[in-house]
Amino acid sequence: MMKSQQKIKIVSSKENFIKIIPIVRKISDEYDLCDYCTGRLFAKKLGLSSNKLLGKKIRAFLEKKLPKNCYICKNILSNLDTYLKKMLEISHGYDFSTFVVGAMLKPSVTDRDDVIRSKFKLRGIDSVKTDITQQLGKKFAKKNKTNVEHISPDLTFTINFKKDYCELKARSLLLFGRYNKTIRGFPQKQTPCNNCDGIGCVSCNFHGISNFNSVEGKISKILYDKFGCTKTKFTWIGGEDKSSLVLGKGRPFFVKLQNPKKRKVRLVKKYHYDGIIIHDLKILDQIPKQIPKFRSKVKLSVVAQKTINPKNLKLLKGLTKIPILILEKTNKGNKKSIYEIKYKKSSTNSFLLWMTIQGGISIKRFIEGNSIKPNLTEILENKCTCKQFDFNEIDLLK
Repeated sequence: MMKSQQKIKIVSSKENFIKIIPIVRKISDEYDLCDYCTGRLFAKKLGLSSNKLLGKKIRAFLEKKLPKNCYICKNILSNLDTYLKKMLEISHGYDFSTFVVGAMLKPSVTDRDDVIRSKFKLRGIDSVKTDITQQLGKKFAKKNKTNVEHISPDLTFTINFKKDYCELKARSLLLFGRYNKTIRGFPQKQTPCNNCDGIGCVSCNFHGISNFNSVEGKISKILYDKFGCTKTKFTWIGGEDKSSLVLGKGRPFFVKLQNPKKRKVRLVKKYHYDGIIIHDLKILDQIPKQIPKFRSKVKLSVVAQKTINPKNLKLLKGLTKIPILILEKTNKGNKKSIYEIKYKKSSTNSFLLWMTIQGGISIKRFIEGNSIKPNLTEILENKCTCKQFDFNEIDLLK
């Protein structure tokens, strides 16, 4: 900027400052305001960024003493360091680069602010609530060398000025991964905490689960330790029985980590934990709105009630040529496919079955004939039971 332009801007600023003095004097004669609130009422009009400095300049010009109690904010703006300290304490140990500050004020504070803005016809200025959150944001950003971000911040602070406390919520992390289950005898999903029914309480350390005796529990335990999150919410790509193994590349899953402390975590290729192997973990921008389609290669052990007719057993080959109709409660049929099928007799009334099936076919229902047509029991004309089944491979379809 040239010197002549600088001179014009300074003269213009002085002229504008002089213009606001009459209304400033009227306000100050009726109301005691702190420097922050006085400056806020006119800073935008004068194109200034510091409310406090402008308020101090106005007060000096009017030869007014700093009031003991601000009519609008009741000295909240003059004592923000108290709340800054709360923010620093509660955010200790969190990984973050962006944040946003929200505030809950007593209605009387905003009412008094509205009274002055309406009475003196002051338009286009920030509210006292906006000023409080902006000032806190500036102070906190300076202390942590971070940035205010309104759209998707890592941390969200809510300062409750009514009850004098600070709340903190970290933006959820979204992960994709796969798991292998190498030991039989535990389920996929975890039962919720008996005390809170999954809501989260002191007895379950606010996780919503108090045990780690399932696939969900074991994976959650690793993620709690790694990311310091409070809860995990899984989106499963299919499911398995308590006695099933999950082999091959493993079962894919998505998981949402709520309120994670750590965001910069080095993820290793594999995590081994008590019969579970977790691998291919990676952080995502978002979880798909629809569960991806998939196909599974399964090995089943089937037992029939009576001797199996070999002719009927050969009919299983035809299952790759017809749709499998899954009858839902709404009576609407959902069609699925069997891509490949092989079998091998073990005894007169039992056999092993290998199938490649479309995701969404309930294996036990298909064997036993429960609301699925055609089914094994129907084809063999023999009541069948699935003794055990394992997943050899699960592939996501593009």
